[in-house]
Amino acid sequence: MAQKKKKLPFTWIFLRMRPVFRWLIRLRGSPQAIAGGFSLGLFIAFTPTIGIQIFLAFFLATALNVNRPAAVLAVWLTNPVTIPAIFSLNYLLGSLIWEGPSVPVASRRLFELASQLTTFDLWAITDQLSAVAELGMDIIVPLILGSIIAGALSATLSYVVLFRLLTFLFARRAKRKIKDGMH
Repeated sequence: MAQKKKKLPFTWIFLRMRPVFRWLIRLRGSPQAIAGGFSLGLFIAFTPTIGIQIFLAFFLATALNVNRPAAVLAVWLTNPVTIPAIFSLNYLLGSLIWEGPSVPVASRRLFELASQLTTFDLWAITDQLSAVAELGMDIIVPLILGSIIAGALSATLSYVVLFRLLTFLFARRAKRKIKDGMH
């Protein structure tokens, strides 16, 4: 009986992400612009700017001359399902610098916020911002500090990885076009 070959975790992740990579390389722009847009959107996704994240990503991507669709795509990382986990981690990081309520108390409040956000209309921006403001400064300050740290780290890491990956994929696509042109 032949043994089944085990896939490496990286290979498995790459194969699962293949549709995203295909979408990314079809975007107009250089690897720098696409990676920059995605990293900008990822940074914004980690911030508690619920309700204005997409607008913020679009505006800043335009101002910084990076890829707007990539920035907007990355912002979708935060949604009512992921907010409690992401913002709890951000709060934990920020509470190492600025004292606030315990992490379990803050996490419970963040879960309540996420539940409340699911009841709002997508365009109820003022309601969404008000819900975040209702967390109180004792939670918002450590949350913002942690968001900046987590956002900066994830944006930097994603830029480096995505830039290298896109450079490789763009070069591979260019080689295929040349090869196909010769036949």
